[in-house]
Order: sequence, then C-alpha cells, then structure tokens
Amino acid sequence: MANGITELIDELYNMVSDAWGLPLGAEKCVIERDKALDLLEEIKAQLPAEVAEAKRLVNARSEFIANAKKEADNMRKAAEEHAKRMVDEQTIVRASKMRAAEILEAADSRAASLKKAANDYADDAMRRTENAISEALEEVRQSRVKFRAAASAESASEE
Repeated sequence: MANGITELIDELYNMVSDAWGLPLGAEKCVIERDKALDLLEEIKAQLPAEVAEAKRLVNARSEFIANAKKEADNMRKAAEEHAKRMVDEQTIVRASKMRAAEILEAADSRAASLKKAANDYADDAMRRTENAISEALEEVRQSRVKFRAAASAESASEE
C-alpha cells in the first residue's frame, strides 16, 4: 500500500510483460488474476488522493503566480507613484526657485527704487536746509549791518 501509483503501474506492467504467452496466441498471456486485481484496486484507491494532491499543487501554483503578479503590479504602481511624486516635487522646487528669483528681483528693484527715493529726499532736505541756513545767515548779516549802523549812529549822536 505504501507504493505510489507509478510504482504500482510499473509492477502491473512488469507482471504483464513477464507473463507466459499462450501457444497459438502471441498477443495473449496468463497472469495471476488476484494479484493483478489487487494492484488495480490499490491504483484505484490511490488515484483520487494523488489527483487531489495534483489539483492542490496546481491551485497553489496558480495562487502563487497570481500573488506574484499582484505584488509586481503593486510594486510597479508604487514605483510609478514615487516617480510621479518626484517629478511633481521637482516641478514644485523648480517653480519655487523661479518664484524666489522673481521675488528677489522685485525686492532688489524695490530696494533700488527706495534707495533712490531716500537719496532724493535726503538731497532735497539738505538743499532746503542749506537754503534755510543761507537765508538765516543773510538775515543775520543784515541784522549785523543794521546793528552796526544803529550802533554807529548812536555813537555819532553821543559825540
């Protein structure tokens, strides 16, 4: 009973091939009926179990292949998503760098404009201050001249 189906079939084959041939019937032979029937019963008993095992192995193989395909698809999708995210990130980084450059350029332009405005304002303020000081100096000079003239006129009238 421990023999596999292949061994049982080999044993039956050997039994038939080793059997005595009949005189006048080259294709006919004599075998032990009980022994042949026992071998056939054993084959018949083991066949469903081996067929079931073969089906189980085929199903397991199919399931393994399906799982491998599913895993490969998941890996491919993950790789595609990762690549897409990297491209998106690179696009965002590139756009961010361009925007930063634009902001820096605008800031530099604004700073230059503000510096010019500040310089113009300071220059104007200094010019106005200079004019005010000039006017004040002129007024002081005129007051001094008037003061001298008044002082001279007073000293002349006292003499």
